[in-house]
Amino acid sequence: MKLLLLGKNGQIGWELQRSLAPLGSVLALDSRSSYYCGDLCDLDGLAETVQRFAPDVIVNAAAYTAVDKAEIDTDLAFRVNAEAVSVLARGAKQLGCLLVHYSTDYVFAGDGERSWCETDAVAPLNQYGASKLAGERAIQASGCLHLILRTSWVYAARGNNFAKTMLRLARERDSLSVIADQFGAPTGAELLADVSAHVIRATLQQPQLAGLYHLAASGETNWHAYACFVLEHAEAAGANLRVSSNMVAAIASSAYPTPAKRPNNSRLDTQKLQETFALSLPAWQVGVARMLTEILEK
Repeated sequence: MKLLLLGKNGQIGWELQRSLAPLGSVLALDSRSSYYCGDLCDLDGLAETVQRFAPDVIVNAAAYTAVDKAEIDTDLAFRVNAEAVSVLARGAKQLGCLLVHYSTDYVFAGDGERSWCETDAVAPLNQYGASKLAGERAIQASGCLHLILRTSWVYAARGNNFAKTMLRLARERDSLSVIADQFGAPTGAELLADVSAHVIRATLQQPQLAGLYHLAASGETNWHAYACFVLEHAEAAGANLRVSSNMVAAIASSAYPTPAKRPNNSRLDTQKLQETFALSLPAWQVGVARMLTEILEK
């Protein structure tokens, strides 16, 4: 089996190179790849790559993720998150292959306290969310066999993430304030990649399983509680911090305005995915603790 992976050096893409390897031959590309085009801004090159490589599975882990910049750089956000995705979907339809694509809770209005289900109405708060929703709709309109996996609060040990930022600020500053009214579940790229491999294999065997699913770690937290968890773990590991976990101030999101409005409710209901694929998603603390152990040992 041949798999085409786009966005190989991103947080999810890096882990997918590992998790997809047992499924078959993986061609992993990024925007700088040469012989095959992995640049989602190059729509013609992307279409040519799909036709020339003729994969059995396309996994798109590439995206425009600069949420605030998308408010100004809207054309580029839609080109990468919607137009390029449409190219991949049309190619998948022509080849009869499976397209796997990652989306976001940002397609929802972000209000309320109930976890979002796949059937809930969508209403993006910002241009990033709108561009991701347009990508989802392009896939669904194409008629290709697909898995759309919505997730939230993605992190990885590799690259920058919220936990690393909190650790750095707790070492550098004398005080720290973190938003406490936005809720979600930190979800590790490792978990996303491993579940992806599982659902890809199952869907290839039973195509009727294809469709839209929510995929996130179990449980919920807010950014303030998340930061406290990170610092508590670091303290237990002997890290030298100027700001301890009990010194972090909780603030409202209104005290930290950003160009793009963020959702207060990023909770995702994963019951459909867990029941369909016989999976049990671990609590968010499990993955975060593992990631912290890895980065604190460096």
